Amino acid sequence: MPIRLKEADVVIVGLGAAGGVAALPLAQAGLDVVGLEAGTWLTKRDFAPDELRNNFRGWPQSVQKTNHEIPTHRPDASSPMSPRVAIHPMMNAVGGTTLHYWAQSWRLNPWDFKVVSETTRRYGAARIPKGSTVEDWPFGIEELEPYYDKVEYEIGVSGAAGNVGGNIDRRGNIFEGARRRGYPMPPLRGSGFTDLMAAAGRTLGWHPFPGPAAINSQRYQNRSVCMYHGYCNRGGCHVDAKSSTAVTTIPKAQATGRLKVVTRAHVTSLDVNEGNARVSGVSYVTDGAEYFQPAKVVLLASYTYENVRLLLLSKSRPFPRGLSNNHGQVGRHYFSHAQTAGITALFPWNTNSWYGLPAQGVAIDDWADDNFDHASVEFIGGGNLWVYSDRRPIVAAGMTTFGKTTKSWGSEWKAFVSQNADRTNTSYLQKTTLPYEDNYLDLDPEVRDPLGFPVCRITADYKDNERKLAAFIQNKMEQWYRTAGAVAIEHGPLGSMGPTTHAYGGTRMGDNPETNVVDRWGLSHEASNLGVLGASVMGTSGARNPTLTAQALAWRTAEHLARNFDAIANRRA
Repeated sequence: MPIRLKEADVVIVGLGAAGGVAALPLAQAGLDVVGLEAGTWLTKRDFAPDELRNNFRGWPQSVQKTNHEIPTHRPDASSPMSPRVAIHPMMNAVGGTTLHYWAQSWRLNPWDFKVVSETTRRYGAARIPKGSTVEDWPFGIEELEPYYDKVEYEIGVSGAAGNVGGNIDRRGNIFEGARRRGYPMPPLRGSGFTDLMAAAGRTLGWHPFPGPAAINSQRYQNRSVCMYHGYCNRGGCHVDAKSSTAVTTIPKAQATGRLKVVTRAHVTSLDVNEGNARVSGVSYVTDGAEYFQPAKVVLLASYTYENVRLLLLSKSRPFPRGLSNNHGQVGRHYFSHAQTAGITALFPWNTNSWYGLPAQGVAIDDWADDNFDHASVEFIGGGNLWVYSDRRPIVAAGMTTFGKTTKSWGSEWKAFVSQNADRTNTSYLQKTTLPYEDNYLDLDPEVRDPLGFPVCRITADYKDNERKLAAFIQNKMEQWYRTAGAVAIEHGPLGSMGPTTHAYGGTRMGDNPETNVVDRWGLSHEASNLGVLGASVMGTSGARNPTLTAQALAWRTAEHLARNFDAIANRRA
């Protein structure tokens, strides 16, 4: 029999980007919160700038439950499985992937919340791609803006605002939605190369600006300024300049005395009171011992793939197809970001990019979302163009040779690499991706984790809309590079929709329970004391990474729960 623990007001499954944010407003409201985290606390010693350990061995010094349950992938239901990746892109630890992420902290643009209605208004309903299940969000950016603001100031985000109260500042993103105030810190410093790229963008008549980053550009809340040492890509921060939830919201929540953090907790199911179809708590395993943590409300914040997997594994008499899945929507409307299909450029001089970090760069949003007229193109959506400073020895040694040599070894190859290792730059192009009927998540019928549970299976591929969009954005990026002086260009492939840090959908948010898992507050339509946090509730991606939006939504859900706790904790299904 599992060991039954003392009941909590709220249990949060996963203390990463979203769960780590939600813990703070709940604890500040006086609720007793238990945070269940599969990983452990890591220390600054774990954050040594070690490319081999961090980027290629996936932090073996920490508890990595994720690497034993990497999702499988197939392009469609009739295709064989793709080769399985060696390292899960996400990680387990207190703070989750905010420990090793790039820390780009983007807001969505206004169009991203109204893709269907705005596309129909401007171009006609026929422009929505065939087979897409995209819906408008149940609210617009104006409702999420206060929570963007709360998170930016609570964790610390640096950047240049482009639209404060409707006043446009061309030093920032002129296409962004109106915000109530600027960022709490100025943007990270540029480099000679990013300054050159910004100047080239202005020559084209485009609007370059420094991107937002959850990294300190100056001392903030007693944490150090960034040292620009160059190992932020899948690396932790040994001076706490990166604003992970492990050094921001989680310690603040603990300081209230209301948050208990339980590490190495491998959650196996969300349990249900069969008499009233309400969630009663969470079962988990630690060192072979089984525990049951009762709770009045459960918030699932274990990332898109694990959110879906846990719901599907949590079967009961009221929910025979999985928790909150009586309408068959868990796992549906899945999509992953088409941030692949980059461009690599060769310059006739060194770019001096050995130091710096991926969030230190310059962006162009002129071709993102619906910021340009789509009447003459065959797709909707767009892409954010991003160039940055980030280079490490192992990755540099694997550089493309732009056709100058067909070998990846030998004296000819060594001569090319030694001369050109610091003369290349690879752009990061985040692009709109839409959900489609035949892109979904479910449980793999064959592959299991060490406890014997099925892993998540991804069935998804990019469609014509995303492929045409990617080609268009690559061409814009090539134009930008060549204007800056590039002498050779290589276009990267679009890639697959296998496991990624930018996975969306599967527990989509919306007012209609027939097509969505959670309501506009992130609470289940079918089990009213269950909430879901993270990008799995998002219905569109925009040309953005999901982190800041997932955190803003998490704060919004937590604040709503705290204000209405008695009603939600006691509401009948």
